[in-house]
Amino acid sequence: MLHCAPSSFTLMSAFAKIVCEPGWKWQKREKPMANYDLFYVWSGEGELLLNGEPFPLGKGSCFLFRPGDFTSATHNPQKPLVLTYIHFAITEPVDKVPQSYRVLNETVDFEHLLSRYVRLFLVKTFAAEEEAQLILKQLMIYLLREDLEGPVEERKASNQLTEAIHEIANFIRQNPGVPHRVEDLAQRAHLSPRYFSIKFKEIIGTSVQTYMIRMRIDRAQHLLMHAGMNVTEVADALGYRDIFFFSRQFKQYTGKSPSEIR
Repeated sequence: MLHCAPSSFTLMSAFAKIVCEPGWKWQKREKPMANYDLFYVWSGEGELLLNGEPFPLGKGSCFLFRPGDFTSATHNPQKPLVLTYIHFAITEPVDKVPQSYRVLNETVDFEHLLSRYVRLFLVKTFAAEEEAQLILKQLMIYLLREDLEGPVEERKASNQLTEAIHEIANFIRQNPGVPHRVEDLAQRAHLSPRYFSIKFKEIIGTSVQTYMIRMRIDRAQHLLMHAGMNVTEVADALGYRDIFFFSRQFKQYTGKSPSEIR
């Protein structure tokens, strides 16, 4: 579903957010699902059978039923289920499909998307179907990201580190002419220089030193092409004391000399 265009999501009439009646139950289907069904539990307790396998139902329980699935469910009448379900089909070949079941711990963003989807059709909203297709694609991306990145608890520390490294990378990009020291950048990220260098290359995809040079050369290209500065002025602005070294490094990274770019 990752590479399916939003327009390939065919919206079915079956969708809602409902509070299940005390006597509610989902009878076992005589025929398997013909399409996809996104099934999310806002609150309540119950049990769902998916192809004969039982799953507990509670806040954050999220299923993506697929064509061919058999389902049934019951709930605790004292703690009735509050559900959102969205029935849909996809007209393009499907490559990656989210897992059939998971429990979401961080629910705010996902629930916001679900609420927006349902509200689109409560009144006649301009371009409702187009927006709903986009939201449905977002929901699928959200679930695929959950599958690929692992539990939220493990990601929190990883996300904080990633954000710190991205902040440093952005700082370098914004200040390409500053002679950055790895030790100073590591201190800014509250990491040791060695660990900072390792994680920077892992997250950004290149070493700190290479990234600094690349940002400096990118800025040099911009200044040469759009700022009306000559080669000597650009080299000086970006901290190069040797114009020949600047020209050699520039050509190494761009394949052209600074004068050719200008």
